[in-house]
Amino acid sequence: MAAHPVSPLAPKSYPDLPPVAGVRFATAEAGIKYKNRTDVLLMAFDEGTVAAGVLTRSQCSSAAVDWCRTNLPGGLARGLVVNSGNANAFTGIKGKESVRKTAEIAAAALGCSTAEIFLASTGVIGEPLDAGKFAGVLDDCATRLVDTPWIEPARAIMTTDTFPKLSGAVLEIDGIEVRINGIAKGSGMIAPDMATMLSFVVTDMPIAADVLQTLLARHTRTSFNAITVDSDTSTSDTLLAFATGKAAIDPILSLDDPRAEIFGEALSDVLFELAIHVVRDGEGATKQVSVHVEGAVSDESAFRIAKSIADSPLVKTAIAGEDANWGRVVMAVGKAGEPADRDRLAIRFGDLLVARDGERAPGYDEAATSAYMKGEDLELTVSLGLGEGRATVYTCDLTHGYITINGDYRS
Repeated sequence: MAAHPVSPLAPKSYPDLPPVAGVRFATAEAGIKYKNRTDVLLMAFDEGTVAAGVLTRSQCSSAAVDWCRTNLPGGLARGLVVNSGNANAFTGIKGKESVRKTAEIAAAALGCSTAEIFLASTGVIGEPLDAGKFAGVLDDCATRLVDTPWIEPARAIMTTDTFPKLSGAVLEIDGIEVRINGIAKGSGMIAPDMATMLSFVVTDMPIAADVLQTLLARHTRTSFNAITVDSDTSTSDTLLAFATGKAAIDPILSLDDPRAEIFGEALSDVLFELAIHVVRDGEGATKQVSVHVEGAVSDESAFRIAKSIADSPLVKTAIAGEDANWGRVVMAVGKAGEPADRDRLAIRFGDLLVARDGERAPGYDEAATSAYMKGEDLELTVSLGLGEGRATVYTCDLTHGYITINGDYRS
């Protein structure tokens, strides 16, 4: 499969993330699917690193997801292996055997137990993954581990992504610098029901695994679980966080510790930026769209309505065509199955009121609205007038490029 042009929404530059004490990595070319590009990442963590994760709720989860689900309750990590090009999903007994062998190879290379190894795979579903491709490759990676540059692991986990996705935060807690670095991959099959495609976050913050788990799950709701590209939830969605505890401060052992909120806000910022990068790299995307719903009977209801709008092919193709077709938004609100009153509905594109009280707004300006639709970053707001519930879902437009990419994905 040929590489696709870089998204017009790609960042103009990439952050030069600093080292995180206790974390090193190496990438390699194993030839799993792609030629002449890295497709394997080995990340090594110092002893005592704790792990947390949020995994797909797909009922057809991959073998790697099942492996992580088994190991997460242990709360400890020494290694992470990620491959691109093959999802190792819907591969039956062969898939289970593959993850077991891969974990054994990684554990031997890093000198730890398989219970401390985490795995993630992304790519084609239904193709067996030959664990033999990791033999020798992971041993070699273990001999050349480094702590920078972070753009290398971000590149190694890409599939149809057109640019690497990185984000980081440096904050001060108790007068000590704490670092959080994150990478992610995702471009299509994006409607997370937990986290995102693949994302890995590391920090040197000393923090209990259960506290990290709670914070990760909490902030996933407003980041990765608030994005959609094509309404399809992956079999392989995996978000993992690793905390080495190397920062020289007392550990956060409880959510009652006020430092938990400070750390959680920084973690939230990193997760959100990674999630937005995924939307901006949506397959074929030319526009990022923020769908705001307010005045719903509850936040949950608002989210379901926002998701209905953001997932609608008719809404998304209208946006691709720069057509302010607010009638399609009305349709998406109506089909969501949530409380809505047609005659109270108001719709705005940016600051422009296009519909109010069940009909086109009296001051509707077609020329101004059409001009607004030519922008790369759009905001669409629906006011229901029924309550205090509100939510935002982030999406992109749906173009011919999406069909081109997915029509030949396996070829």
